[in-house]
Amino acid sequence: MSSPVSRPALQWRDLLHPVVAGLISVIVNYGGTFILVFQAAKAAGLDPAHTASWVWSISIGVGVTGILLSWATREPIITAWSTPAAAFLITALATTPYAEAVGAYLISAAAFVVLGLSGGFEKLIRLIPPGVAAGLLAGILLPFGIGAFGGISLDPLLAGWLILAYVVLKRFTARYAVVGILVSGLALLLLQDRVDLSALTLTLAAPVYTSPAFSLNAALSVALPLFLITLTGQYMPGMLVLRNDGFKTRANGIVTITGLGSLLMAPFGSHAFNLAAITAAICTGRESHEDPSRRWVAGIAAGVFYIVVGIFGVTLAAVFMALPATFITTLAGLALLGTIGASLAGALADAKTREASLITFLAAAANIKLFGIGGAFWGLLIGLAAHALLNGRLPTRTRYTDTSIAAPAAAKDMVK
Repeated sequence: MSSPVSRPALQWRDLLHPVVAGLISVIVNYGGTFILVFQAAKAAGLDPAHTASWVWSISIGVGVTGILLSWATREPIITAWSTPAAAFLITALATTPYAEAVGAYLISAAAFVVLGLSGGFEKLIRLIPPGVAAGLLAGILLPFGIGAFGGISLDPLLAGWLILAYVVLKRFTARYAVVGILVSGLALLLLQDRVDLSALTLTLAAPVYTSPAFSLNAALSVALPLFLITLTGQYMPGMLVLRNDGFKTRANGIVTITGLGSLLMAPFGSHAFNLAAITAAICTGRESHEDPSRRWVAGIAAGVFYIVVGIFGVTLAAVFMALPATFITTLAGLALLGTIGASLAGALADAKTREASLITFLAAAANIKLFGIGGAFWGLLIGLAAHALLNGRLPTRTRYTDTSIAAPAAAKDMVK
C-alpha cells in the first residue's frame, strides 16, 4: 500500500461532503442489497441470534477494515460485504450445513490472504487496458443511473422531487447537490409520513461463535464459487473505481487486509467482505470532495457508520431497509452520475480502442449471468477478447498514471 503523504491539516469545512458521501454509501448498501443477507440466513435456517451475529460480524468487519485502510493510505478505501456472494448463498445454504458453510468461508478468506500476499492480483489488474476498464466501470454503473429515472414510473413525486432538487442544486451550488438531495428527500418522506420507525427498538447485537466444519463438498460447492464471485464481482470492479478516480493504492494490501478480516469474522457468520465497487464510487468521486486528498474522510465516515449499525445488529439495518426502494435507487443513481459520465468519456476518448471499450460497456451493462458468475466478469472477458481481436494484442503491462483510467480533462469538466 502507498504510504501517507504529508498534507495540510483538515478543516471543519472539509468534513461535511465526505461524511455525507460515506453516509449515503452506507444507506445504499443496507437499503439496497442487505435483504439478500436476511434471505440467505433464512435459507440456512438460522435463528434470530445467529442472524444478528451475521449482521454484527459483517458490519463490524467492514467498518474496521475500511477505517484502517482509509487511514493508512489517505485514500477513500470503501469496503463492503460481497453482494453477489450473498445472492449465491441464498441457494447454496439451503443444501449445505451451516457449520460446513462457515468452514467454506474460512477457506475462501484464506485464499484471498494468499492472493494478496503473493501480489498476483496487482499483476492481473495491470493487464486491463484503460479503455476497457473505463467501459467496464461505466457498464456496471449504468443500471444505477437508469434506476434513478426509472423510479418516476413507480413513485413520480418522490423521484421527480429528487431529480429536480439535484438539477437545481447542480446549477446554483454544485458542491452541495448530493447533500441537498439526501436532506430534501428525507424531509419529503417525513412530511408524507412514509417512514414508520415506531416499532423499532435499539438492541445490542451479540456475536455467536460457530465451530467450523470442513468437507470437500462445501469446499467445491461453496468456498470455490464464493472466492471466484467475490474476486470478479467485487475486487476487480472495486479497484477500477479507485483507479478511475486517480487513486494509486496497490491492490495487494487491500486484498490481504480484507481477507484477514473475513478470516477473523467468518466463525461469527460473516460470509465475505471486500473492496466495494458501486458504493465506493459515491465516495471516490468529485461529489465527495473537490480535493481528492480530502476524500479519504469518506472512508473513515463510512466505516464508523458501519460499526454503529453492527453494534445494534439488525435494528439499524431495518431502519435503512424501511426507506422506500425508489428513494434508495434514485439517490444512488444521482450520486453516481458524475462517475458514469467520466467513465464513459474515458472509455470513448481513444478512437483506436473505442470499439472494444464500447463492446465492454454494453456487455457489462447487459449484466450477463452464466454458471453462477455475474456480469462484471463476463463484461471484462468479452471486452478483453474484443480488444485483443480488434487491436492485435493485449498490452503486457499498463502503468496507471493520472490519465491511464482516469477521465481526460474534458470528462472532468463534465462533472464539475
